[in-house]
Amino acid sequence: MKERFRKLFTNVWNIPNALTMLRLVLIPVFVVVFFNTPRDQDKIAALVVFAVASITDMFDGMLARKLNQITDFGKLFDPLADKLMVVTAMVCQAIIGVFPWAAIAVVAAKELIMFFGGMYMLSKGVVVYSNYWGKTAQVFFIASLLLSFFHPSLLAGNVCLFGVTIDLLLLWITVALAIAALVVYTRGALKTLNSNQSKA
Repeated sequence: MKERFRKLFTNVWNIPNALTMLRLVLIPVFVVVFFNTPRDQDKIAALVVFAVASITDMFDGMLARKLNQITDFGKLFDPLADKLMVVTAMVCQAIIGVFPWAAIAVVAAKELIMFFGGMYMLSKGVVVYSNYWGKTAQVFFIASLLLSFFHPSLLAGNVCLFGVTIDLLLLWITVALAIAALVVYTRGALKTLNSNQSKA
């Protein structure tokens, strides 16, 4: 365990990992900015912080590959920082009544199961990659999250379909896709694990 911990924090200081750390630092900044904006106003400042964090997520992985600076720290904390930022934004929107808690619970549970499931599979020497359903769900989720920063304007302008604003409609589509992604991910992980055990 000590050796794994030591290896995790070896060669940490590089540009990709610095961007990952910046994203972690931006999480409390986002929360402060978000709740300092009145509920009935579009939260543009919070959106800017979220966008900056998202940009660091896009560049850290790309730079890690290009500069050959892929580390165990980055493998663990890059996706963790991404999930924490997204879940934080979700919870903030739920606290002010934009996102329903039921949808948040489903998406958060799915992310936690996939994160810890991925860590378990990795400990068994198996890498289970994200599937089509998961990637599609992520696109819809980011779209709904970005639009949620303009929820007051969407509500005031009656920008709705089927009686709900566009951001909430996309969120519920995300919930359905997230459940499908989890089912496909679990089936694939179990199939791979059973196959490896049969060969052993």
